[in-house]
Amino acid sequence: MSGGQFSLMKTQRFLPLFVTQFFGAFNDNLLKNAVIVLISFHGMRLFGLAPELTIQLTAALFILPFFFFSATSGQLCEKYDKALVARFVKQMEIAIMMIAALGFFLESGAILMSTIFLMGVHSTLFGPLKYSVLPQYLRDEELVGGNGLIEMGTFVSIILGQVAGTVLIDEFHSRTAIVGALMLCAVVGYLAARQMPPAPSAISDLRVDFNFVRQTFAIIGHAKQNRAVWLSLLGISWFWFLGAIYLSKLPTYASEVLGGKASVYTLLMTLFSLGVGLGSVLCEKLSGRKVELGLVPFGSIGLCLFGIDLYFATPAKALSPMGWLEFVSDASHWRLMADFTLIGIFGGFYIVPLYALIQSRSEPTFRSRAIAANNILNSLFMVVSALFAGVLAALKVDIPTVLLSAALLNIVVALYIYSLLPEILMRFVVWILTHLMYRVKVDGLDHIPDEGPCVLVCNHVSFMDALIIAGACRRPVRFVMDHQIFKIPVISFVFRTARAIPIAPSKEDPEMKARAFDKVAEELANGEVVCIFPEGKITYDGEMNPFRSGVEDIVLRTPVPVIPMALRGMWGSFFSRKNGPAMQRFPRRFWSKIELLAEPAIAPAQVTAAGLQTQVARMRGDWK
Repeated sequence: MSGGQFSLMKTQRFLPLFVTQFFGAFNDNLLKNAVIVLISFHGMRLFGLAPELTIQLTAALFILPFFFFSATSGQLCEKYDKALVARFVKQMEIAIMMIAALGFFLESGAILMSTIFLMGVHSTLFGPLKYSVLPQYLRDEELVGGNGLIEMGTFVSIILGQVAGTVLIDEFHSRTAIVGALMLCAVVGYLAARQMPPAPSAISDLRVDFNFVRQTFAIIGHAKQNRAVWLSLLGISWFWFLGAIYLSKLPTYASEVLGGKASVYTLLMTLFSLGVGLGSVLCEKLSGRKVELGLVPFGSIGLCLFGIDLYFATPAKALSPMGWLEFVSDASHWRLMADFTLIGIFGGFYIVPLYALIQSRSEPTFRSRAIAANNILNSLFMVVSALFAGVLAALKVDIPTVLLSAALLNIVVALYIYSLLPEILMRFVVWILTHLMYRVKVDGLDHIPDEGPCVLVCNHVSFMDALIIAGACRRPVRFVMDHQIFKIPVISFVFRTARAIPIAPSKEDPEMKARAFDKVAEELANGEVVCIFPEGKITYDGEMNPFRSGVEDIVLRTPVPVIPMALRGMWGSFFSRKNGPAMQRFPRRFWSKIELLAEPAIAPAQVTAAGLQTQVARMRGDWK
C-alpha cells in the first residue's frame, strides 16, 4: 500500500464496503436529524411529550435494537458470507425508507419513530459486519488505516446527514426532497454492497441461536476470556457513553444555552464530526501503520482537557437567536468551536486503535460476535448515559455542568481502565518518548513474521534502543536487557509491563543469567519475539562492541530464525554515552532523524555471533 491508506479507496476489497457503510450512516442521520429538527424547531409532538424527552425517546428507539438483535447479528455475520449479509441488510434499508416516506407525507410522528427503530435494526445487523470483515479484506499493516477511513466516513456521513436533515426541513420545508434523498442513498448503498468481494464464513457450521438473552450472555462471557479485547470493548463503550451525552444535549445546548438556531446545532455537530474524522485518519500516520495503543491515553487526555475547557468557554447567558454565520462571526465563540473540534480529534485518536486491537486479537471464528458484544455494551453504556443525564436534569443541573461532569468522570474511568490494562499506558510512554525525541524511519521490518517465534539482534547505542524497537514493531517484543537498565526509573515501568527479561553477567550473578536463558527458551516456545543486544553493553565510543556467544546458545537450545537489525543515528543523543555518562546533560537534540533497519531472517543452523556482527556493522554503516 505504497500510496498510504487513501489508496485503499481504489480497491474493490475496500471501496464498496466504504460506500455501503457511508450511505447507510448518512441515511441514519438524515432521518434522525430531520425528525429532531421537526421536534426541536417545528413543534412536532408525540404523545404530548416535551421536546427534550421526545428527543431522548428518539435516541432510545434507535438504541433498543442493539439489545435485542446484536447477538443474532453477530452469529449471522459469523455463519454466512458477509458480502451476502450486506446485500440483505441494504434491501431491508430500501423497504424501511419506503415506510419513512409514508411517515413524512402523512406527517405522522408515530410512523417516523417506528422507522427510526427499524433503522436501529439495520445498523445492528450491519455493525458487526463492517468491522469484522476488515481483517478479511485488509492486510495487517492496512488495518489501522482502514479503520481510520471507516470512522472518517462514518462521521463525515453524520455531518452530511445532519446538514441535509436540517436544511431540507428548516430551510426548504421539503418532505419530497428528504424522501428522495433517503431512497436514493438506500439504492446506492445496495448497489455498492453488490460489488463487495466474497467474505466467506470462518465457521459455516455455526448453529444460530435466536434466543437473544442466552446468546447475549454467551458472547459477552466469551469476550471476557480475552482480557485485552474485553477491556478494549469497555473502553469503546465508554467513548459512546460520553458521545451519547454530547449528542443528546447538543440540540438543547445550541438552542437554549447558546441562543442559536438549528444551523448552530448543525455547525457544532459538523465540527465534532469533522474532528473525529480527522483524528481517525491521522491515526495511521501517528501509529506507523500498526495497532498503536499508545494513542488511546493520548486521546483520553485530550477528551478530558477540552471537555473541561468547553465548560469555561460557554457564554454565561444565551444571546438573541442567531444563525450559524452570525455565530461564527463572533470571536467569543471561536474557543468553544475549537473545543468541539478538538474533542472530536482526540476521540478519533482514542477509538480507532481500540477497534483495530479487537479485530487483530479476536479469534477469526469469534470476531463478528466480539463486535456484536461491543454493540451490546455500547448500547448499554448509552442507556446508562441517558439515565445519568436524566438524573442530572431532574436535579436541575444545567447543561454546561452536565458536560463538565462527563469530562471529569472520564479522568476517573480512564485511570481505572489503564490500571487494569497497563499495556495501554506502557505503549503511551513509549509513543511519547520516541515521538518527542526522534523521527524514526524504518525499513525491512516486514521481515519479522506475523506469527511464530524469532530472535531479533541489534547494535546497542543508547538506553532508548529497546523503546525505539518496541515502538516500531507491530508485534510485542520480549527484550533481554541488563538488569541495571531494567531498573531505570520511569522506563522500568515500560520494561516490566512489556515483560522484559533482566539478565546479569555470569561473573556477577550466574543464577540470574541462567533464569534469563530459561525464560528466553520459554518465550520462544510460546511463539514470541525475543530481542537481544549481543554486545552485552551500551557502547562508550560509538563503535560496536564484540558480539557475545549468547545468541548462539539461544538458537542451539531453541532453533528459531534470527533477524539482524541496525540502529542508525542514536550516537550523540541524550540517552547515549557520547561526551560522558548518558542522561546527565540537558537534551540538545529533539525530534532528530534516526533509522531502524532489518534484513531477512537467518536460519538457526547458520547463526554465528561473528557473522551477525559483520552483517549488523554493514547495515549500520558510518552513521552511528
